[in-house]
Amino acid sequence: MSLLRSFRFSLAAWAGSCPAGPLLLQAPQPWHTLRPGPRLSSSACSKELLMKLRRKTGYSFVNCKKALETCGGDLKQAESWLHKQAQKEGWSRAAKLHGRKTKEGLIGLLQDGNTTVLVEVNCETDFVSRNLKFQQLVQQVALGTLLHCQNLKDQLSTYSKGFLNSSELSELPVGPEREGCLKDQLALAIGKLGENMTLKRAAWVKVPAGFYVGSYVHGAMHSPSLHNLVLGKYGALVICETSERKAGLEDLGRRLGQHVVGMAPLSVGSLDDEPGGEAETKMLSQPYLLDPSITLGQYVQPQGVSVVDFVRFECGEGEEAAEAE
Repeated sequence: MSLLRSFRFSLAAWAGSCPAGPLLLQAPQPWHTLRPGPRLSSSACSKELLMKLRRKTGYSFVNCKKALETCGGDLKQAESWLHKQAQKEGWSRAAKLHGRKTKEGLIGLLQDGNTTVLVEVNCETDFVSRNLKFQQLVQQVALGTLLHCQNLKDQLSTYSKGFLNSSELSELPVGPEREGCLKDQLALAIGKLGENMTLKRAAWVKVPAGFYVGSYVHGAMHSPSLHNLVLGKYGALVICETSERKAGLEDLGRRLGQHVVGMAPLSVGSLDDEPGGEAETKMLSQPYLLDPSITLGQYVQPQGVSVVDFVRFECGEGEEAAEAE
């Protein structure tokens, strides 16, 4: 048998021992697929991890998959990695968007026990203000302000009231369950929603026994996921003093808050002041919003309460005046 025939015979014998069908030549696997650890693209377990991380963080599937691959399938490390990456992206985007006008946004009202806070967070468009992620940012700001107020060690013999500006708000801690400051949450929100945003201001009120805080938010929105936070475009707190806790004080407080939002007084005034007209700026001398035939003082006096102070927030207040200047 010649050498050529011998080669053909050997080749035919080898082919006969192989399964029928075309011969497929497989390329060697790249080195990174041979590393130990979860195979995220095919494992049912890894798909479950991917879904769990997606639900927990809200980030895209692509980013969650990348996080799990980077962290070797460790869910906790992957979540931390995602937040750090989002933080970097958020700060980068915040720097690019800085200076753009933020005329829209929301007022947030939060009450807990004897403490009430009012906050304002601004964005560029009304569309973003209706986004749940933006509303969650307002909630975080309100909770941060509430915790700040509750941590103040003061013995109340009368009511106390305070204000926080934008820079003071930014440095407040988020809360016991999260690390970082409110400015970090602001950067995350900017990174996710792609608009410039500002933590504009906050006000807080604490009252002892014998006082109560009436409140009102115009255009109020409630969300089950935001607990007892109330959102809107205007908000007011009215601090009242009363000798006894009576039924209907909550409704009275809401009506007083409506008046403050609608009539925009600049001071409380006195029951002895002469009644004023539409241009009157003293609250008790103004025509009562819901019954202009009487003054607010004439409405309040028979109720057995005294109005001592108030706070009024209007979303975007001051922006138009600043732009005009």
